[in-house]
Amino acid sequence: MLDIYKYNKSAPPSIHDVIQATLKWHFSEETGSPFWLEKRTSLPFNPLHDIQTLQDLDEFPDYTEEMKRIPVEKLIPKGMHTLDWGFEVFESGGTTGSPQKIVDMLSRKKALEWVFQELNDQSVFENCTGHWLHVGPTGPHIVGRSIGRMATYLSKLCYYIDFDPRWVKKCSKNREFDVVKAYIQHLLEQVSTVLETQNIEVLFATPALLEAMSNNEKLSSLIQKKIKVIIWAGTSIDEGTLDALETFIFPEARFIGLYGNTLMGIAPQRQKFKDDPKACVFQTLHPFSMVQLVDKENHRVLTPYNTYGQVKLTLFSPELFIPSRLERDQALRVAPVGSYTWDGVADVRPMENVKEKIFEGVY
Repeated sequence: MLDIYKYNKSAPPSIHDVIQATLKWHFSEETGSPFWLEKRTSLPFNPLHDIQTLQDLDEFPDYTEEMKRIPVEKLIPKGMHTLDWGFEVFESGGTTGSPQKIVDMLSRKKALEWVFQELNDQSVFENCTGHWLHVGPTGPHIVGRSIGRMATYLSKLCYYIDFDPRWVKKCSKNREFDVVKAYIQHLLEQVSTVLETQNIEVLFATPALLEAMSNNEKLSSLIQKKIKVIIWAGTSIDEGTLDALETFIFPEARFIGLYGNTLMGIAPQRQKFKDDPKACVFQTLHPFSMVQLVDKENHRVLTPYNTYGQVKLTLFSPELFIPSRLERDQALRVAPVGSYTWDGVADVRPMENVKEKIFEGVY
């Protein structure tokens, strides 16, 4: 598994080889994790022999809720203990319930190098000489760490304005909108202070915060004057709002979207093609982070291209194996094009049947 995870964009491993390497790693007595070794004894099939294709992974039960409650060390494969210890614990946002914890040592850094190369290939940071500002969650969420790491790849500093997305979601759920408004104002004041005093040219923020910034005359002027790249991620955004921000409100900045979460990692916005059905199309780190868009009723059949389906995530990494997990999001399936030989996704947003039950808040 460690060997096959050495990603080469020009010659990526086949999905079949990745599946076999992952199952051998996570279900073998010599290298597997306590969690998956325990599950192996109760599964009605042998994962080392009976699972051959991506579709076969649907045979695994959904362990989502159980994985939220177990001691996180049970996820660490024995094979990782032979390496120098460097594990970190991160958590999902907990939008639909209790957050899930993951462990990571090598994989997210490796995947982030691919994300950065994707953005570099699009010359996103070509004219940036200033530093970065991350306005979003830091620990226990991994996004702050990821943005900071990308800044260091360019030998730049990353400033942080932290917020607690769970608190904002809780306030929204309780309809305490005055508290949410005051919290956002608190964040905007900190952004203004940093932009006024520091050499910032790359800004990371969520769509909700970008909209709030655009409605603040002083802050909007600062961004227009100083920011060359705006990276957005976290909450969903409709195309009309994105177009307004990109074309009319902050026209001097290069906009780049990131789609992802703690489990799947980051899918960066790919370069634009003239036949793209949407302005922003995301690509995952294929074949290690697989996003399939499936029929919302049977959860197995892939939707046709340019139609919406429910997001089904499969993750293959040395630290973590997640088979066929249904997410709360829906998205548009986009056909492969150019050097992208795997599906893209666009217009990612909450499923209609959960939209009224969740509160995205500011992240």
